[in-house]
Amino acid sequence: MNLRRISSRMADEISRSGDLGTSPATVAAAYESVAVAAAANPKSRSLWPSVLRWIPTSTDKIIAAEKRLLSLVKTPYVQERVNIGTGPPGSKVRWFRSESNEERQINTVTFDSKENSPTIVMIHGYGASQGFFFRNFDALASRFRVIAIDQIGWGGSSRPDFTCKSTEETEAWFIDSFEEWRKAKNLSNFILLGHSFGGYVASKYALKHPEHVKHLILVGSAGFSSETDTSYERLNQFKATWKGAIFNHLWESNFTPQKLVRGLGPLGPNLVRSYTTARFGSYSTGTTLTGEESRLLTDYVYHTLAAKASGELCLKYIFSFGAFARSPLIHSASEWKVPTTFIYGYQDWMNYQGAQEAGKKMKVPCEIIRIPDAGHFVFIDQPDRFHSAVFYACRRFLSPDPAVESFPEGLTPA
Repeated sequence: MNLRRISSRMADEISRSGDLGTSPATVAAAYESVAVAAAANPKSRSLWPSVLRWIPTSTDKIIAAEKRLLSLVKTPYVQERVNIGTGPPGSKVRWFRSESNEERQINTVTFDSKENSPTIVMIHGYGASQGFFFRNFDALASRFRVIAIDQIGWGGSSRPDFTCKSTEETEAWFIDSFEEWRKAKNLSNFILLGHSFGGYVASKYALKHPEHVKHLILVGSAGFSSETDTSYERLNQFKATWKGAIFNHLWESNFTPQKLVRGLGPLGPNLVRSYTTARFGSYSTGTTLTGEESRLLTDYVYHTLAAKASGELCLKYIFSFGAFARSPLIHSASEWKVPTTFIYGYQDWMNYQGAQEAGKKMKVPCEIIRIPDAGHFVFIDQPDRFHSAVFYACRRFLSPDPAVESFPEGLTPA
């Protein structure tokens, strides 16, 4: 195999996708070269020189890369790894099971805020981590007490062996670990913001523990598309082709983007650099990253992706091929107890119409805000418009007279 050619091919494919992992284009199309080579020679993986499997990363290096990225943020913050124990008492879910049975920690950053500011907790998406919000922390901290976390198994948080074998177990793995973190931080009555897969987790958490969440903000949230959508028929047609069969097999085999980064060893940073410079540069739908932002984000993303596989292995249990939720949130919409705001970029590959359908069934206030010239990473593509959307969504906590707050200019209600 020509690894440089494969790396270039995969980087180009990944750069066309909006998310690291949840998009089938990321998990499948990016791996076509490797899949064909593996099919032709099942032992090809073992032929790679051992140096290509070398992974120069660790939790300390992730935290160090995080600090370098957050040096771009002017607001002072505190970084901590919050101990959440070995699992919730009496839990029968195998969410923390490992040979060591060690205590787990959630990497957390908390930004300085004005006294009595409402608290907003931010949860990242699949294949990402809290540092992806680096363009937003200053603006949000001017109005909120901002807390951002790395979900269990990602970023600088602990990476337990992933032993879940079902959708129910996998959901509990994330929901229960977040609840243990909440208890450790002694939080309640907070605004919960989740992006993409983080939106799915935030929604499931709010369904289970609505007493702690006073408002839900779902940014390009996954989980509102189901196998009843019209696009599912087209996907089935694709799956009937040889390419579709290979891609579906990769998905069901949990062949993740992170495995590529690890497998390429010293070439991994080049692949990540190709992704970040393309997705947030030449392929950007909004404001492009500066050279310094791109360099620091690339370094950070590489270390978070190259570390031990853990949370990433949730993918096939939560979504079927094509990012269709196995337990669609739309089926739970009538049970919603928390007022909700959806935020989508115009070019987001997550379809806002799923949120519209869910909103019709909700018995709590629900609104959808769309942001022009932005894709799936709307908070990076159009940070100023994103901040306006969040402030408007939280107007009843921020304004003395929320009823007179006008809809922000440059945004579109759906």
